Amino acid sequence: MPPDTFVFKGKTQMRVMVMIKATPESEAGQMPSTELLTAMGQYNEQLVKAGIMQGGDGLKPSSAGARVRFSGKDRTVIDGPFAETKELIAGYWLWQVQSMDEAIEWVKRCPNPMVSDSEIEIRPFFEPADFGEAFTPELQDEENRLRKQIDGQMR
Repeated sequence: MPPDTFVFKGKTQMRVMVMIKATPESEAGQMPSTELLTAMGQYNEQLVKAGIMQGGDGLKPSSAGARVRFSGKDRTVIDGPFAETKELIAGYWLWQVQSMDEAIEWVKRCPNPMVSDSEIEIRPFFEPADFGEAFTPELQDEENRLRKQIDGQMR
């Protein structure tokens, strides 16, 4: 079993973040049309019915955000907007799929999320096995405790 996968209900699974890349239009605050919102809602419904979607949201333009740069013990706050649109994210989903191939197939079914050409990136999450011996039983217990606490807050 690849290290970025795990077994859930008898099936090998992997968690991925699916990121919708920002465009000049999304960074300018251009809102999607009713037609696009409807199409994306229908797509999200398919993802939920398939048991894949665990979460997701659109993000406001980087002009509404900030970055914190770390340099040793120093922290520098940089207010948006940020110039490199191609490196920004306009939205995301959290999915649980059986493979990267399955995630790719689902992304290919997605309506174009932007008014112009766009790009969607898929990245797997690290799973505990990926960290090897560095992820000690004590660290695993602490991680499990925090996840349970988060789950309780989400309900």
